[in-house]
Amino acid sequence: MLSFVVLIFIALLLPGVINRTRAVLSGRKGVTLWQHVLTLGVSFRKGAVYSPVAGTVFRMAPVIGLGATLTAAAMVPVGPSGALISFGGDVVLFCYLLALGRMMLILGALDTGSSFEGMGASREALYGALVEPALFIVLGTLALVSGHTSFARIFTHMESGSPEMIIAMIPLMYAVTKILIVEAGRIPVDDPRTHLELTMIHEVMVLDYCGFDMGLITLSSWIKTAAFAVIASSALVATFGYGIPLVVLLCIVIGLGIGTIESFMARGRLFDNTTYIVTISAIAFVVFIVAFLILRNIHIG
Repeated sequence: MLSFVVLIFIALLLPGVINRTRAVLSGRKGVTLWQHVLTLGVSFRKGAVYSPVAGTVFRMAPVIGLGATLTAAAMVPVGPSGALISFGGDVVLFCYLLALGRMMLILGALDTGSSFEGMGASREALYGALVEPALFIVLGTLALVSGHTSFARIFTHMESGSPEMIIAMIPLMYAVTKILIVEAGRIPVDDPRTHLELTMIHEVMVLDYCGFDMGLITLSSWIKTAAFAVIASSALVATFGYGIPLVVLLCIVIGLGIGTIESFMARGRLFDNTTYIVTISAIAFVVFIVAFLILRNIHIG
Protein backbone atom coordinates (compact mmCIF):
# COMPACT_ATOMS: atom_id res chain seq x y z
CA MET A 1 0.00 0.00 0.00
CA LEU A 2 2.89 2.35 0.81
CA SER A 3 4.30 1.97 -2.71
CA PHE A 4 0.98 2.92 -4.29
CA VAL A 5 0.63 6.01 -2.07
CA VAL A 6 4.18 7.13 -2.90
CA LEU A 7 3.56 6.57 -6.62
CA ILE A 8 0.42 8.73 -6.50
CA PHE A 9 2.46 11.40 -4.69
CA ILE A 10 5.07 11.26 -7.47
CA ALA A 11 2.27 11.48 -10.06
CA LEU A 12 1.02 14.71 -8.47
CA LEU A 13 4.53 16.09 -7.99
CA LEU A 14 6.12 15.53 -11.42
CA PRO A 15 3.91 17.94 -13.45
CA GLY A 16 4.71 20.68 -10.95
CA VAL A 17 8.45 19.94 -11.18
CA ILE A 18 8.28 20.12 -14.98
CA ASN A 19 6.29 23.38 -14.92
CA ARG A 20 8.62 25.00 -12.39
CA THR A 21 11.71 23.91 -14.36
CA ARG A 22 10.33 25.44 -17.56
CA ALA A 23 9.47 28.66 -15.74
CA VAL A 24 12.88 29.05 -14.10
CA LEU A 25 14.83 28.29 -17.29
CA SER A 26 12.74 30.74 -19.31
CA GLY A 27 13.15 33.52 -16.75
CA ARG A 28 9.51 33.56 -15.65
CA LYS A 29 8.05 33.53 -12.17
CA GLY A 30 5.66 30.78 -13.19
CA VAL A 31 2.96 29.04 -11.22
CA THR A 32 3.43 27.38 -7.84
CA LEU A 33 4.58 23.78 -7.53
CA TRP A 34 1.05 22.49 -6.82
CA GLN A 35 -1.00 24.82 -9.04
CA HIS A 36 -1.78 21.97 -11.46
CA VAL A 37 -3.40 20.01 -8.62
CA LEU A 38 -5.69 22.95 -7.84
CA THR A 39 -6.55 23.21 -11.54
CA LEU A 40 -7.37 19.50 -11.57
CA GLY A 41 -9.68 20.04 -8.60
CA VAL A 42 -11.51 22.75 -10.56
CA SER A 43 -11.99 20.31 -13.45
CA PHE A 44 -13.48 17.71 -11.10
CA ARG A 45 -16.00 20.26 -9.82
CA LYS A 46 -17.22 21.08 -13.31
CA GLY A 47 -19.92 19.17 -15.11
CA ALA A 48 -19.29 17.29 -18.34
CA VAL A 49 -20.78 18.47 -21.63
CA TYR A 50 -21.40 15.84 -24.31
CA SER A 51 -21.89 16.23 -28.02
CA PRO A 52 -25.24 14.97 -29.37
CA VAL A 53 -23.38 12.52 -31.62
CA ALA A 54 -21.16 11.12 -28.83
CA GLY A 55 -22.18 7.68 -27.68
CA THR A 56 -21.61 5.43 -24.68
CA VAL A 57 -18.00 4.62 -25.60
CA PHE A 58 -17.09 8.32 -25.46
CA ARG A 59 -18.53 8.63 -21.95
CA MET A 60 -17.00 5.41 -20.62
CA ALA A 61 -13.50 5.91 -22.07
CA PRO A 62 -12.10 8.24 -19.34
CA VAL A 63 -13.35 6.02 -16.51
CA ILE A 64 -12.03 2.78 -18.03
CA GLY A 65 -8.77 4.50 -18.98
CA LEU A 66 -8.18 5.75 -15.43
CA GLY A 67 -9.14 2.36 -13.96
CA ALA A 68 -6.71 0.54 -16.24
CA THR A 69 -3.91 3.00 -15.45
CA LEU A 70 -4.50 2.79 -11.68
CA THR A 71 -4.44 -1.01 -11.83
CA ALA A 72 -1.22 -0.96 -13.84
CA ALA A 73 0.36 1.53 -11.43
CA ALA A 74 -0.59 -0.67 -8.47
CA MET A 75 1.77 -3.34 -9.87
CA VAL A 76 4.81 -1.03 -9.77
CA PRO A 77 6.66 -1.07 -6.42
CA VAL A 78 8.42 1.98 -5.03
CA GLY A 79 11.26 0.66 -2.94
CA PRO A 80 11.44 -2.71 -1.18
CA SER A 81 7.99 -2.42 0.46
CA GLY A 82 6.35 -4.33 -2.41
CA ALA A 83 3.55 -3.52 -4.81
CA LEU A 84 -0.15 -3.37 -4.04
CA ILE A 85 -0.78 -6.02 -6.72
CA SER A 86 1.94 -8.58 -7.37
CA PHE A 87 2.08 -11.96 -9.10
CA GLY A 88 4.26 -13.78 -11.60
CA GLY A 89 3.95 -12.25 -15.06
CA ASP A 90 2.42 -8.95 -13.92
CA VAL A 91 4.84 -7.10 -16.24
CA VAL A 92 2.85 -8.45 -19.18
CA LEU A 93 -0.49 -7.41 -17.70
CA PHE A 94 1.02 -3.98 -17.01
CA CYS A 95 1.65 -3.49 -20.74
CA TYR A 96 -1.81 -4.69 -21.74
CA LEU A 97 -3.57 -2.49 -19.18
CA LEU A 98 -1.81 0.58 -20.54
CA ALA A 99 -2.77 -0.53 -24.04
CA LEU A 100 -6.38 -0.90 -22.87
CA GLY A 101 -6.42 2.68 -21.59
CA ARG A 102 -5.00 3.94 -24.88
CA MET A 103 -7.47 1.87 -26.90
CA MET A 104 -10.45 3.26 -24.97
CA LEU A 105 -9.36 6.86 -25.59
CA ILE A 106 -8.89 6.07 -29.28
CA LEU A 107 -12.36 4.52 -29.49
CA GLY A 108 -13.81 7.47 -27.57
CA ALA A 109 -12.24 9.88 -30.05
CA LEU A 110 -13.63 7.92 -33.00
CA ASP A 111 -17.06 7.81 -31.34
CA THR A 112 -17.41 11.59 -31.67
CA GLY A 113 -17.38 11.47 -35.47
CA SER A 114 -14.99 14.44 -35.53
CA SER A 115 -12.36 14.47 -38.26
CA PHE A 116 -9.88 16.21 -35.95
CA GLU A 117 -10.24 13.64 -33.17
CA GLY A 118 -10.10 10.82 -35.69
CA MET A 119 -6.82 12.25 -36.96
CA GLY A 120 -5.42 12.37 -33.43
CA ALA A 121 -6.65 8.84 -32.73
CA SER A 122 -4.88 7.46 -35.82
CA ARG A 123 -1.62 9.11 -34.77
CA GLU A 124 -1.99 7.82 -31.21
CA ALA A 125 -2.59 4.29 -32.51
CA LEU A 126 0.50 4.49 -34.72
CA TYR A 127 2.77 5.77 -31.97
CA GLY A 128 1.38 3.25 -29.50
CA ALA A 129 2.08 0.37 -31.90
CA LEU A 130 5.63 1.64 -32.46
CA VAL A 131 6.52 2.17 -28.79
CA GLU A 132 5.13 -1.11 -27.43
CA PRO A 133 8.00 -3.26 -28.81
CA ALA A 134 10.47 -1.02 -26.96
CA LEU A 135 8.46 -1.41 -23.75
CA PHE A 136 8.38 -5.21 -24.05
CA ILE A 137 12.13 -5.34 -24.76
CA VAL A 138 12.87 -3.15 -21.72
CA LEU A 139 10.71 -5.28 -19.43
CA GLY A 140 12.22 -8.42 -20.97
CA THR A 141 15.68 -7.09 -20.10
CA LEU A 142 14.62 -6.50 -16.49
CA ALA A 143 13.17 -10.02 -16.34
CA LEU A 144 16.42 -11.41 -17.81
CA VAL A 145 18.75 -9.77 -15.30
CA SER A 146 16.57 -10.61 -12.29
CA GLY A 147 15.16 -13.99 -13.29
CA HIS A 148 11.60 -12.94 -12.45
CA THR A 149 8.57 -11.59 -14.32
CA SER A 150 7.02 -9.67 -11.43
CA PHE A 151 7.96 -6.05 -10.73
CA ALA A 152 8.13 -6.68 -6.98
CA ARG A 153 10.72 -9.45 -7.47
CA ILE A 154 12.57 -7.85 -10.39
CA PHE A 155 13.85 -4.87 -8.42
CA THR A 156 14.61 -6.84 -5.23
CA HIS A 157 16.49 -9.68 -6.98
CA MET A 158 18.67 -7.66 -9.34
CA GLU A 159 22.42 -8.09 -8.94
CA SER A 160 23.65 -5.18 -6.81
CA GLY A 161 27.15 -3.78 -6.64
CA SER A 162 28.11 -4.95 -10.12
CA PRO A 163 29.75 -2.11 -12.13
CA GLU A 164 28.85 -3.86 -15.38
CA MET A 165 25.17 -4.08 -14.42
CA ILE A 166 25.10 -0.44 -13.35
CA ILE A 167 26.57 0.56 -16.71
CA ALA A 168 23.93 -1.57 -18.49
CA MET A 169 21.05 -0.07 -16.50
CA ILE A 170 21.95 3.55 -17.30
CA PRO A 171 21.00 3.25 -21.02
CA LEU A 172 17.96 1.17 -20.00
CA MET A 173 16.85 4.02 -17.75
CA TYR A 174 17.39 6.35 -20.70
CA ALA A 175 15.21 4.13 -22.92
CA VAL A 176 12.40 4.01 -20.34
CA THR A 177 12.53 7.80 -20.02
CA LYS A 178 12.14 8.14 -23.79
CA ILE A 179 9.19 5.72 -23.63
CA LEU A 180 7.74 7.97 -20.91
CA ILE A 181 8.04 10.97 -23.23
CA VAL A 182 6.14 9.14 -25.97
CA GLU A 183 3.46 7.75 -23.66
CA ALA A 184 2.92 11.10 -21.94
CA GLY A 185 2.95 13.09 -25.19
CA ARG A 186 5.81 15.39 -24.20
CA ILE A 187 8.29 17.30 -26.35
CA PRO A 188 9.79 16.38 -28.83
CA VAL A 189 7.04 13.89 -29.76
CA ASP A 190 4.08 16.08 -28.82
CA ASP A 191 3.46 19.35 -27.01
CA PRO A 192 0.67 19.28 -24.39
CA ARG A 193 0.58 23.10 -24.42
CA THR A 194 -0.19 23.50 -28.12
CA HIS A 195 -3.66 24.27 -29.47
CA LEU A 196 -3.16 23.68 -33.19
CA GLU A 197 -5.38 20.75 -34.11
CA LEU A 198 -3.46 19.83 -37.26
CA THR A 199 -0.24 19.08 -35.37
CA MET A 200 -1.54 17.80 -32.02
CA ILE A 201 -1.62 14.10 -31.21
CA HIS A 202 -2.91 13.30 -27.74
CA GLU A 203 -4.51 16.67 -27.07
CA VAL A 204 -6.56 16.69 -30.28
CA MET A 205 -7.72 13.16 -29.48
CA VAL A 206 -9.40 14.38 -26.27
CA LEU A 207 -10.53 17.72 -27.69
CA ASP A 208 -14.25 17.11 -27.00
CA TYR A 209 -13.73 16.20 -23.35
CA CYS A 210 -14.16 18.77 -20.60
CA GLY A 211 -14.87 19.10 -16.91
CA PHE A 212 -14.89 15.91 -14.84
CA ASP A 213 -14.03 13.64 -17.77
CA MET A 214 -11.03 15.77 -18.74
CA GLY A 215 -9.88 15.63 -15.13
CA LEU A 216 -9.93 11.83 -15.25
CA ILE A 217 -7.89 11.81 -18.46
CA THR A 218 -5.36 14.27 -17.03
CA LEU A 219 -4.97 12.28 -13.81
CA SER A 220 -4.54 9.07 -15.81
CA SER A 221 -1.75 10.69 -17.83
CA TRP A 222 0.02 11.84 -14.65
CA ILE A 223 -0.15 8.37 -13.10
CA LYS A 224 1.19 6.75 -16.28
CA THR A 225 4.07 9.23 -16.31
CA ALA A 226 4.87 8.47 -12.67
CA ALA A 227 4.76 4.70 -13.26
CA PHE A 228 7.36 4.93 -16.03
CA ALA A 229 9.49 7.32 -13.98
CA VAL A 230 9.46 4.85 -11.07
CA ILE A 231 10.40 1.94 -13.36
CA ALA A 232 13.27 3.95 -14.87
CA SER A 233 14.50 5.03 -11.44
CA SER A 234 14.16 1.58 -9.85
CA ALA A 235 16.08 -0.07 -12.70
CA LEU A 236 19.14 2.00 -11.81
CA VAL A 237 18.70 2.30 -8.04
CA ALA A 238 18.19 -1.46 -7.57
CA THR A 239 21.74 -2.11 -8.78
CA PHE A 240 23.40 -0.28 -5.86
CA GLY A 241 20.86 0.13 -3.08
CA TYR A 242 17.08 -0.06 -3.35
CA GLY A 243 15.11 2.46 -1.27
CA ILE A 244 12.10 4.76 -1.52
CA PRO A 245 14.01 8.06 -1.00
CA LEU A 246 16.45 7.27 -3.81
CA VAL A 247 13.63 6.32 -6.19
CA VAL A 248 11.68 9.50 -5.42
CA LEU A 249 14.83 11.62 -5.82
CA LEU A 250 15.63 10.06 -9.19
CA CYS A 251 12.02 10.60 -10.33
CA ILE A 252 12.43 14.29 -9.50
CA VAL A 253 15.65 14.32 -11.55
CA ILE A 254 13.70 12.83 -14.47
CA GLY A 255 11.10 15.59 -14.08
CA LEU A 256 13.87 18.20 -14.11
CA GLY A 257 15.29 16.61 -17.25
CA ILE A 258 11.93 16.67 -19.05
CA GLY A 259 11.42 20.30 -18.06
CA THR A 260 14.89 21.17 -19.36
CA ILE A 261 14.24 19.40 -22.67
CA GLU A 262 10.96 21.25 -23.12
CA SER A 263 12.70 24.55 -22.41
CA PHE A 264 15.43 24.16 -25.04
CA MET A 265 13.86 21.91 -27.68
CA ALA A 266 11.03 22.47 -30.11
CA ARG A 267 8.40 19.94 -30.95
CA GLY A 268 9.61 17.53 -33.66
CA ARG A 269 7.97 17.15 -37.05
CA LEU A 270 5.36 14.42 -37.36
CA PHE A 271 7.47 12.60 -39.94
CA ASP A 272 10.45 12.52 -37.56
CA ASN A 273 8.48 11.10 -34.64
CA THR A 274 8.32 7.59 -36.10
CA THR A 275 12.12 7.51 -36.44
CA TYR A 276 12.44 8.82 -32.88
CA ILE A 277 10.19 6.07 -31.51
CA VAL A 278 11.78 3.24 -33.53
CA THR A 279 15.18 4.38 -32.23
CA ILE A 280 13.96 3.64 -28.69
CA SER A 281 13.43 0.00 -29.67
CA ALA A 282 16.94 -0.12 -31.11
CA ILE A 283 18.41 1.26 -27.88
CA ALA A 284 16.39 -1.19 -25.80
CA PHE A 285 17.52 -4.12 -27.96
CA VAL A 286 21.18 -3.13 -27.59
CA VAL A 287 20.73 -2.95 -23.80
CA PHE A 288 19.12 -6.41 -23.87
CA ILE A 289 22.11 -7.87 -25.75
CA VAL A 290 24.60 -6.18 -23.41
CA ALA A 291 22.76 -7.47 -20.32
CA PHE A 292 22.69 -10.97 -21.82
CA LEU A 293 26.45 -10.88 -22.46
CA ILE A 294 27.13 -9.63 -18.93
CA LEU A 295 25.05 -12.40 -17.37
CA ARG A 296 26.84 -15.04 -19.48
CA ASN A 297 30.25 -13.49 -18.75
CA ILE A 298 30.91 -13.20 -22.47
CA HIS A 299 33.65 -10.75 -23.37
CA ILE A 300 33.86 -9.20 -26.82
CA GLY A 301 37.32 -8.58 -28.29
